[in-house]
Amino acid sequence: MSDNAVSKEQLESFQNNAKKAADLILKTAENGESIHVVSHLDADGLAAAGIIGKALARLSASFHIHIKRWLDEKVASSIAADKPELIIFADLGSGNLDVLNSQLADNRVIILDHHQTTEEASPTFVHVNPHLHGIDGSRDLSGAGVAYFTAKVLDKANIDLAPIAVVGALGDLQDKYSSRTLGGANNIIVEDAVTKGGLQTETDLLFFGRETRPIHKALAYTTVPFIPDISGQEDQSIAFLASIGITPKKGDKWRALRDLSEEEKKRLCSALADHLASKGLSGNVALNLIGRVYMLTYEEPWTPLRDAREFSVLLNSTGRMGRTGLGVAICMGDRGAALEEASKVLYEYRRTITKYLSWLTEKPGRIEELSSIYAVHGEGIIDDKMIGTLSSILSTNLPKLEKPLIAYSAVQGEEFAKFSARTLDPLVRKGLNLGEILKIAAERYSGRGGGHNIAAGAQVPIKHVDAFIKLVDELVQKQLEGKSLEG
Repeated sequence: MSDNAVSKEQLESFQNNAKKAADLILKTAENGESIHVVSHLDADGLAAAGIIGKALARLSASFHIHIKRWLDEKVASSIAADKPELIIFADLGSGNLDVLNSQLADNRVIILDHHQTTEEASPTFVHVNPHLHGIDGSRDLSGAGVAYFTAKVLDKANIDLAPIAVVGALGDLQDKYSSRTLGGANNIIVEDAVTKGGLQTETDLLFFGRETRPIHKALAYTTVPFIPDISGQEDQSIAFLASIGITPKKGDKWRALRDLSEEEKKRLCSALADHLASKGLSGNVALNLIGRVYMLTYEEPWTPLRDAREFSVLLNSTGRMGRTGLGVAICMGDRGAALEEASKVLYEYRRTITKYLSWLTEKPGRIEELSSIYAVHGEGIIDDKMIGTLSSILSTNLPKLEKPLIAYSAVQGEEFAKFSARTLDPLVRKGLNLGEILKIAAERYSGRGGGHNIAAGAQVPIKHVDAFIKLVDELVQKQLEGKSLEG
């Protein structure tokens, strides 16, 4: 697949729309009017919020940032109650136009999103979304990317925010082109970041901490793909390296990935492929270990911000562990106490992922194979904010990759469950669209759903969980057979 899947005409049309949003933001800021930014808690959403926040700060605008798990009537009404002169939705909104149209039609609203939409936005809104211009929002431009294009039009000085948009795209797992590279409109953002001197790229093994962290730690911290018996287990990582003749230490000094010879790297990659195969995993999983590395040159080498993928995981950790303010602050440039605290959150986040994965796999039935999908039963044990992360990890680590996966967990203190669904490119090319399926199924059971063709989410009343999963299973089969989902 070409890395340049976006035409000049599509890009110009999209950029013209982004300019409309930028013009409205500038006018509002110059008038001293209040602006509220509402964004999502995942890495892409936090990066988007950080980009818009930094751009507004440079305008000396009066603004407030809200980070939300989802967007519904309750959230929309609470934002409207504050009576801001302008509301900017980042990485949210396109899948909830019915809510926004009914609750905020009298407000000035900008939507900077990349999720699929099935409805028209109110004519009073400025709706910036790559899908409206024939650009694939699941692989060619993320929410942070939409925010970046808008900020770039707002002020050329904001080009220095391109690395944060790269982090957002990687956090949204948009490195779906050959050798795990970013492509499409994301290419322009990468080029901006490289030209500005904030980014360097190369192809290598994709272990976290590849430059500075001891090899066994880098291996243990790798979760995409999740390596059974190694991810999250440093002692097992040391034993694995020893079994293939790779010495973690040279004298008294731990070796990093960069210290390995090319022969050692090849031996390590081959051994990992064999290990994954022994666990019943597809050879495609091993391919995820090699790809394009995106290094943020302005970041200190010994921090988790140096590697853009690791940066995205740190952001995701702050969102999933309830510390969203740290993530936004780091994206806006805070490298002091916020980064130190976020590093502690990242450590706890990794431990939490390992704990949840162990719980899911220790007893049969928690990962259930149905006719057309895998259903992951997180019940009330897994925090609903973590369910998206776990579904992403599991979707690339199941033996039968020809089936999508849907995971859920009960939302604490609420009467509904949060669902997260993932699939892989081969099924999307066969016509599978999870965003469409989850929207139809959720609405059938008094819930809400939507997202991308390759990744989607939903909220459904707990009493309907089993029926919802059954319907999703049926709809996946129908869609892959080329049948209509109507009715």
